[in-house]
Amino acid sequence: MGRPGTGKLTMAFVERVFSGVQPTGNLHLGNYLGAIVNFVKLQETHNCLYCVVDMHAITQPVEVWGGPAELARNTREVTAAFIAAGIDPKKHIVFNQSQVLEHAELAWIFNCVARIGWLNRMTQFKDKAGKDREAASVGLYDYPVLMAADILVYRATHVPVGEDQKQHLELSRDIAQKFNNDFAESIRGHGFDDGLFFPQPEPLITGPATRVMSLRDGTKKMSKSDASDNSRINLTDDADTIAQKIRKAKTDPEPLPSEEKGLETRPEADNLVGIYAALSGRTKADLLGEFGGGQFSAFKNSLVELCVTKLSPIASEMKRLVADPGYVDQVLFDGAARARVIAAETMQATRDIVGFVSKR
Repeated sequence: MGRPGTGKLTMAFVERVFSGVQPTGNLHLGNYLGAIVNFVKLQETHNCLYCVVDMHAITQPVEVWGGPAELARNTREVTAAFIAAGIDPKKHIVFNQSQVLEHAELAWIFNCVARIGWLNRMTQFKDKAGKDREAASVGLYDYPVLMAADILVYRATHVPVGEDQKQHLELSRDIAQKFNNDFAESIRGHGFDDGLFFPQPEPLITGPATRVMSLRDGTKKMSKSDASDNSRINLTDDADTIAQKIRKAKTDPEPLPSEEKGLETRPEADNLVGIYAALSGRTKADLLGEFGGGQFSAFKNSLVELCVTKLSPIASEMKRLVADPGYVDQVLFDGAARARVIAAETMQATRDIVGFVSKR
């Protein structure tokens, strides 16, 4: 597979994946199974750009993202997790968002394309802003427009997303379509005969456990913000901690069912079986065929062994990489330089299409 980001902007869309992870600290099993494990698989089939979206992180109050030192540390930790999990930063592009200024420039143009009504419908802003929306930052409100710029500055065709980001991806598609419509004549005048400059990126939703739930409450998503550390398995947890958390994970008194429909009203059981399925590459039905009718203790012991086998090497490699910030920073610097090649080509063409006078 050739390196992405080489050559000049072509009229046809290059099949390309873009995705980002916020550097908010305490990466956990939900981040791994819901995103990172799929990033690794996509390397085999697509040209990929994986971004640590540090500009998105600061849309929340400083006490949430932790301030400058914490942001830098978390950015390096996410990068270390990418590499430790199997992402190859030489074959693909790994970088942090703030090093590629074209993200912010395209976001401003898209601010002038997107409509207030579109943003008012974004449910994630309502969830994150809470009751006092007047006190939320403009950045939090405008987050989906910057996300559209993140994707489209690379003219990415596919984006791996979870359920909570599907609405934002739809907005990216709407912005791409409106830009193409608003500037159709200019787009054609600049050599794009079909009048399409930005693609409408498609969602990639893969894997059996795209939504991993809390180990303490199967109805709530696994989260770093949960007060109980026992609610999640952190990617930096050692083998003993992983074992302790799984054995303490909430279950119910009934044996495991023998069929999947038996999990429908048992969220904690469904969550643990889903985690096992995702880590092992097996189906829930297959697992229930093996463990169904038995008590949770035997199942948990097997799950402990699997989690330790899969996650301990990642934790060990993350620890090694985080201890070498110079190497991690060089990965980000090199990745940003390669990302800028693609972004700069897109932005020069965008400026021409819009009518900005700029030096080539």
